[in-house]
Amino acid sequence: MVVTGKKGLDVGTVLAAADAEGFAVPAFNYSDIWDFTAIIEAAEELDAPIFVSSHQFVVQSIGVELCGAIGATAMATTRMPLIPHLDHSVRVDICQAAVDSGYPSVMIDASSKPLAENVATVREVTDYAHPRGAFVEGEVGRIKGVGYEGGFKGRDFLAQVDDCVKFVAESGVDSLAVGIGTAHGFYEGKPEIHFDRLEEINGAVNVPLVLHGGTGIPEADVRRAIRGGINKVNVGTIVHCTYMNAVREELMARGENAYTIEVMKPVRPKIKAIIQQWIRACMADGRGRLFR
Repeated sequence: MVVTGKKGLDVGTVLAAADAEGFAVPAFNYSDIWDFTAIIEAAEELDAPIFVSSHQFVVQSIGVELCGAIGATAMATTRMPLIPHLDHSVRVDICQAAVDSGYPSVMIDASSKPLAENVATVREVTDYAHPRGAFVEGEVGRIKGVGYEGGFKGRDFLAQVDDCVKFVAESGVDSLAVGIGTAHGFYEGKPEIHFDRLEEINGAVNVPLVLHGGTGIPEADVRRAIRGGINKVNVGTIVHCTYMNAVREELMARGENAYTIEVMKPVRPKIKAIIQQWIRACMADGRGRLFR
């Protein structure tokens, strides 16, 4: 189906273009207005379509209405496709509130539940979101690791092809995050991504596929995943850590009574450098032209 946001942004068309042109749309998690604006500026400089994502905890801390308003303003004033996205919400009511606050894209993560419950939970969100013009992402399998985005330490993490087919058919979901060995947070050792399973899933379903746990995946593997069917790549941990480490360095250098704006001036370029590194890894730089 075609899902169009309240500003006329067709999220499905952006991801379909990524699939057709052989790149992925990167999705960057923000914590507040400082990294949010750094992410936007970095994408504008490279003319790259992006998702700018707020985790459920960020939305709950800042307020869904304010997050929605910030996203809507950015979406209306940027020259490239920019998609505000609610990331990893485990609550239906927060997804619904985000849709009501102008989010064109939301994720409901019920992957920890049995498949039937996962389907039913996502169906509740899609039934609410689609008539209101919002796009819905779900998840099958488990994303390993731990952290504020959730995670999984067990061995049974791989998405099963039959489960993905059933999930897509019955939930009405618009895009699918798949458990193929990636992890939230920093990896312990080299990521072991099951590219064969990714290709099997890509051949069995007809919705865009999403790679979570981008931080720490080598660029060659990111691009291999894109060739295997990934249309959206989530990046969060490296953004947050770059931000906080740079702030700590500036505060230590400046001592007491540092002024916020003066601290953030040298911090923002460090965030932007990471964002642009990932935009290029996803081969999304210069792709804004496809939508003008």
